[in-house]
Amino acid sequence: MQPSGNKANAARYITPEGRLHLSDELSYLWKVKRPQVTQAVADAAAMGDRSENAEYIYGKKQLRQIDSRIRFLTKRLNELIVVDRPPDDTTKIFFGAWVELEDSDGNLFRYRIVGPDEFDPKRGFISIDSPMAKALLGKTGGEEVVVNRPHGTDAFVVTSVGY
Repeated sequence: MQPSGNKANAARYITPEGRLHLSDELSYLWKVKRPQVTQAVADAAAMGDRSENAEYIYGKKQLRQIDSRIRFLTKRLNELIVVDRPPDDTTKIFFGAWVELEDSDGNLFRYRIVGPDEFDPKRGFISIDSPMAKALLGKTGGEEVVVNRPHGTDAFVVTSVGY
């Protein structure tokens, strides 16, 4: 289970793949995980004294976490806006774009701008709310982008934009 994080001020955009992932997680929690944990709690409760029953106490804690995530996902899925088509101007960087950048040392980076619910640094998915994505929005190939980061300012050149 992923932590829900603070999404109060987060963008409400999501890719179709991201929405499917969240829907699958909700379905798994509701139809598979919660019934398993509920059964484990019932089995532990049948063993007797609940105050010193570690399986029962842990199971109840797990149920609270699962229920919290289910509530979050249900609410979040209702407020998300699925962006399922490219923008009219595909030469500019907008939500859903795959962007290739080059830094001053010649290092290449490839990112996709996605919603905050689906960012994944290992896959190169950056949140539209991140400083990098905010600096990239509206730019085109060949443009220089300056990004303010916690450790300082970095400059990149946009080498390609795709959807």
